[in-house]
Amino acid sequence: MSKLSEKDMLKKLLKFNTPSVGNIVATYPNNPHCLGLYDNWYGRWYTSQKVKCVFPEKGRRIGYAVTLVFSLPDPKVKPFSFIDLIEALDQAKKPIVIVAQQKFPNNIADSVGLFGGQMTSLLQTSGVVGVVTDGPSRDLDEMKDLNVQYIMSGATPGHGDFVLSEINTTVSVAGMDVSYGEIIHMDEHGATKFPADKLEEVCNNIDEFSDEEDNQAKELLKAKNVDEIKKAWLKRV
Repeated sequence: MSKLSEKDMLKKLLKFNTPSVGNIVATYPNNPHCLGLYDNWYGRWYTSQKVKCVFPEKGRRIGYAVTLVFSLPDPKVKPFSFIDLIEALDQAKKPIVIVAQQKFPNNIADSVGLFGGQMTSLLQTSGVVGVVTDGPSRDLDEMKDLNVQYIMSGATPGHGDFVLSEINTTVSVAGMDVSYGEIIHMDEHGATKFPADKLEEVCNNIDEFSDEEDNQAKELLKAKNVDEIKKAWLKRV
Protein backbone atom coordinates (compact mmCIF):
# COMPACT_ATOMS: atom_id res chain seq x y z
CA MET A 1 0.00 0.00 0.00
CA SER A 2 1.19 3.49 -0.80
CA LYS A 3 2.19 5.68 2.11
CA LEU A 4 2.19 8.78 -0.05
CA SER A 5 -0.31 11.57 0.42
CA GLU A 6 -2.82 12.22 -2.34
CA LYS A 7 -0.82 15.27 -3.40
CA ASP A 8 2.39 13.25 -3.53
CA MET A 9 0.72 10.48 -5.55
CA LEU A 10 -0.33 13.00 -8.17
CA LYS A 11 3.20 14.41 -8.18
CA LYS A 12 4.63 10.92 -8.58
CA LEU A 13 2.52 10.22 -11.67
CA LEU A 14 3.91 13.33 -13.32
CA LYS A 15 7.23 11.47 -13.50
CA PHE A 16 5.63 9.06 -15.98
CA ASN A 17 4.29 9.78 -19.45
CA THR A 18 0.63 9.32 -20.32
CA PRO A 19 1.19 6.01 -22.18
CA SER A 20 2.82 4.59 -19.03
CA VAL A 21 -0.22 5.58 -17.00
CA GLY A 22 -2.40 4.02 -19.70
CA ASN A 23 -0.46 0.78 -19.36
CA ILE A 24 -1.68 0.48 -15.78
CA VAL A 25 -5.20 1.71 -16.49
CA ALA A 26 -6.14 -0.65 -19.32
CA THR A 27 -3.63 -1.18 -22.16
CA TYR A 28 -2.33 -4.62 -21.12
CA PRO A 29 -5.19 -6.48 -19.36
CA ASN A 30 -3.19 -9.74 -19.19
CA ASN A 31 -0.38 -8.12 -17.24
CA PRO A 32 -0.75 -8.54 -13.45
CA HIS A 33 0.09 -4.85 -12.92
CA CYS A 34 -2.66 -3.63 -15.25
CA LEU A 35 -5.92 -2.79 -13.49
CA GLY A 36 -8.02 -3.49 -16.59
CA LEU A 37 -10.43 -0.68 -15.76
CA TYR A 38 -11.80 -0.44 -19.30
CA ASP A 39 -11.95 -2.45 -22.50
CA ASN A 40 -8.58 -1.50 -23.92
CA TRP A 41 -9.92 -0.79 -27.43
CA TYR A 42 -13.50 0.29 -26.87
CA GLY A 43 -13.58 1.62 -23.31
CA ARG A 44 -13.37 5.28 -24.39
CA TRP A 45 -10.72 6.05 -21.79
CA TYR A 46 -8.13 7.99 -23.80
CA THR A 47 -8.03 10.61 -26.55
CA SER A 48 -7.53 9.95 -30.24
CA GLN A 49 -5.17 11.65 -32.69
CA LYS A 50 -7.91 14.17 -33.52
CA VAL A 51 -6.48 16.37 -30.79
CA LYS A 52 -2.90 17.25 -29.96
CA CYS A 53 -0.83 18.85 -27.24
CA VAL A 54 -0.28 22.49 -28.17
CA PHE A 55 2.56 23.34 -25.77
CA PRO A 56 4.64 20.16 -25.26
CA GLU A 57 7.39 22.28 -23.73
CA LYS A 58 5.13 22.96 -20.73
CA GLY A 59 5.23 19.29 -19.77
CA ARG A 60 2.78 16.83 -18.29
CA ARG A 61 -0.26 17.70 -16.21
CA ILE A 62 -2.56 15.76 -13.92
CA GLY A 63 -5.71 16.83 -12.17
CA TYR A 64 -9.35 16.27 -11.32
CA ALA A 65 -11.83 16.71 -14.16
CA VAL A 66 -14.25 19.59 -14.36
CA THR A 67 -16.39 18.97 -17.43
CA LEU A 68 -17.95 21.61 -19.66
CA VAL A 69 -20.04 21.74 -22.82
CA PHE A 70 -20.03 24.74 -25.14
CA SER A 71 -22.62 25.20 -27.87
CA LEU A 72 -24.63 27.70 -29.88
CA PRO A 73 -27.23 29.75 -27.99
CA ASP A 74 -30.60 28.02 -27.71
CA PRO A 75 -33.61 30.13 -26.67
CA LYS A 76 -35.14 27.03 -25.06
CA VAL A 77 -32.19 26.46 -22.75
CA LYS A 78 -30.85 28.81 -20.08
CA PRO A 79 -27.05 28.81 -20.30
CA PHE A 80 -24.58 28.97 -17.45
CA SER A 81 -22.69 32.21 -16.89
CA PHE A 82 -18.96 32.53 -16.45
CA ILE A 83 -19.68 33.42 -12.82
CA ASP A 84 -21.26 29.96 -12.54
CA LEU A 85 -18.05 28.54 -14.00
CA ILE A 86 -15.89 30.44 -11.52
CA GLU A 87 -18.00 29.11 -8.64
CA ALA A 88 -17.81 25.55 -9.99
CA LEU A 89 -14.04 25.78 -10.24
CA ASP A 90 -13.85 27.16 -6.72
CA GLN A 91 -15.76 24.14 -5.40
CA ALA A 92 -13.78 21.55 -7.38
CA LYS A 93 -10.87 19.52 -6.10
CA LYS A 94 -7.48 20.90 -7.12
CA PRO A 95 -5.56 20.71 -9.34
CA ILE A 96 -8.17 20.88 -12.09
CA VAL A 97 -8.11 19.65 -15.66
CA ILE A 98 -10.94 21.06 -17.76
CA VAL A 99 -12.45 18.57 -20.22
CA ALA A 100 -14.62 20.58 -22.62
CA GLN A 101 -16.84 19.19 -25.33
CA GLN A 102 -17.63 21.59 -28.16
CA LYS A 103 -21.10 20.83 -29.53
CA PHE A 104 -21.29 22.93 -32.67
CA PRO A 105 -22.68 22.13 -36.13
CA ASN A 106 -20.19 20.44 -38.42
CA ASN A 107 -20.05 23.41 -40.79
CA ILE A 108 -18.68 25.73 -38.07
CA ALA A 109 -17.08 23.32 -35.59
CA ASP A 110 -13.59 23.93 -36.99
CA SER A 111 -14.02 27.71 -36.81
CA VAL A 112 -14.74 28.17 -33.10
CA GLY A 113 -11.72 29.82 -31.47
CA LEU A 114 -13.12 29.00 -28.06
CA PHE A 115 -10.41 29.20 -25.41
CA GLY A 116 -8.11 32.21 -25.55
CA GLY A 117 -5.93 34.47 -23.47
CA GLN A 118 -8.64 35.93 -21.25
CA MET A 119 -10.29 32.61 -20.50
CA THR A 120 -6.95 30.96 -19.83
CA SER A 121 -6.09 33.70 -17.33
CA LEU A 122 -9.39 33.03 -15.57
CA LEU A 123 -8.74 29.30 -15.53
CA GLN A 124 -5.19 29.58 -14.24
CA THR A 125 -6.15 31.76 -11.30
CA SER A 126 -9.00 29.32 -10.52
CA GLY A 127 -6.71 26.31 -10.09
CA VAL A 128 -6.77 24.84 -13.62
CA VAL A 129 -3.53 23.24 -14.85
CA GLY A 130 -4.76 21.76 -18.13
CA VAL A 131 -7.52 21.79 -20.73
CA VAL A 132 -8.60 18.95 -23.02
CA THR A 133 -11.08 19.96 -25.71
CA ASP A 134 -12.20 18.60 -29.06
CA GLY A 135 -12.23 21.90 -30.98
CA PRO A 136 -9.83 24.72 -31.80
CA SER A 137 -8.86 27.79 -29.79
CA ARG A 138 -7.10 31.09 -30.39
CA ASP A 139 -4.62 33.53 -28.79
CA LEU A 140 -1.86 30.93 -28.70
CA ASP A 141 0.72 33.68 -28.23
CA GLU A 142 -1.02 34.76 -25.01
CA MET A 143 -1.71 31.23 -23.83
CA LYS A 144 1.88 30.06 -24.18
CA ASP A 145 3.03 32.41 -21.42
CA LEU A 146 0.41 31.13 -18.97
CA ASN A 147 0.77 28.00 -16.86
CA VAL A 148 -2.08 25.99 -18.39
CA GLN A 149 -1.43 23.06 -20.73
CA TYR A 150 -3.74 22.50 -23.72
CA ILE A 151 -4.80 19.52 -25.78
CA MET A 152 -7.10 20.58 -28.64
CA SER A 153 -7.79 20.14 -32.34
CA GLY A 154 -5.95 23.20 -33.65
CA ALA A 155 -6.19 26.99 -33.91
CA THR A 156 -8.46 29.52 -35.57
CA PRO A 157 -8.61 33.33 -35.07
CA GLY A 158 -12.30 33.96 -34.39
CA HIS A 159 -15.68 32.77 -33.17
CA GLY A 160 -19.34 33.81 -33.08
CA ASP A 161 -21.87 33.72 -30.26
CA PHE A 162 -21.60 30.67 -28.02
CA VAL A 163 -22.79 29.64 -24.56
CA LEU A 164 -21.66 27.42 -21.73
CA SER A 165 -24.53 24.95 -21.84
CA GLU A 166 -23.43 22.27 -19.33
CA ILE A 167 -21.18 22.04 -16.29
CA ASN A 168 -20.05 18.76 -14.69
CA THR A 169 -22.06 16.39 -16.85
CA THR A 170 -20.46 13.41 -18.59
CA VAL A 171 -18.76 14.60 -21.80
CA SER A 172 -17.16 12.92 -24.80
CA VAL A 173 -13.97 14.50 -26.13
CA ALA A 174 -11.92 12.93 -28.94
CA GLY A 175 -12.94 9.40 -28.03
CA MET A 176 -12.63 9.82 -24.25
CA ASP A 177 -15.73 9.88 -22.01
CA VAL A 178 -15.16 11.83 -18.81
CA SER A 179 -17.24 12.48 -15.71
CA TYR A 180 -16.71 15.11 -13.06
CA GLY A 181 -13.97 14.27 -10.58
CA GLU A 182 -12.14 11.62 -12.60
CA ILE A 183 -8.37 11.96 -12.79
CA ILE A 184 -6.89 13.13 -16.11
CA HIS A 185 -3.24 12.61 -17.03
CA MET A 186 -2.10 14.52 -20.12
CA ASP A 187 1.07 15.10 -22.12
CA GLU A 188 2.29 15.30 -25.73
CA HIS A 189 0.65 11.93 -26.51
CA GLY A 190 -2.84 13.01 -25.46
CA ALA A 191 -4.87 12.35 -22.33
CA THR A 192 -6.09 9.34 -20.37
CA LYS A 193 -8.48 9.05 -17.45
CA PHE A 194 -9.17 6.82 -14.46
CA PRO A 195 -11.45 7.00 -11.40
CA ALA A 196 -10.07 9.04 -8.52
CA ASP A 197 -10.51 6.11 -6.13
CA LYS A 198 -7.97 4.14 -8.21
CA LEU A 199 -5.16 6.67 -7.69
CA GLU A 200 -3.37 4.62 -5.06
CA GLU A 201 -3.54 1.43 -7.11
CA VAL A 202 -2.19 3.17 -10.20
CA CYS A 203 0.69 4.57 -8.13
CA ASN A 204 1.40 1.20 -6.53
CA ASN A 205 1.56 -0.65 -9.85
CA ILE A 206 3.32 1.76 -12.14
CA ASP A 207 6.85 1.40 -10.76
CA GLU A 208 7.17 -2.34 -11.22
CA PHE A 209 5.51 -2.31 -14.66
CA SER A 210 7.81 0.47 -15.87
CA ASP A 211 10.87 -1.25 -14.41
CA GLU A 212 9.98 -4.43 -16.31
CA GLU A 213 9.70 -2.47 -19.56
CA ASP A 214 13.02 -0.71 -18.93
CA ASN A 215 14.79 -4.00 -18.18
CA GLN A 216 13.41 -5.59 -21.34
CA ALA A 217 14.55 -2.65 -23.45
CA LYS A 218 18.04 -2.96 -21.99
CA GLU A 219 18.16 -6.67 -22.79
CA LEU A 220 16.98 -6.06 -26.35
CA LEU A 221 19.62 -3.41 -26.92
CA LYS A 222 22.46 -5.59 -25.66
CA ALA A 223 21.32 -8.70 -27.57
CA LYS A 224 24.03 -9.94 -29.95
CA ASN A 225 22.14 -12.48 -32.04
CA VAL A 226 18.64 -13.50 -33.05
CA ASP A 227 18.28 -16.02 -30.21
CA GLU A 228 19.07 -13.35 -27.63
CA ILE A 229 16.62 -10.96 -29.31
CA LYS A 230 13.88 -13.62 -29.15
CA LYS A 231 14.67 -14.41 -25.53
CA ALA A 232 14.46 -10.75 -24.55
CA TRP A 233 11.25 -10.23 -26.51
CA LEU A 234 9.54 -13.17 -24.85
CA LYS A 235 9.93 -11.33 -21.55
CA ARG A 236 7.66 -8.62 -22.93
CA VAL A 237 5.24 -7.36 -20.33
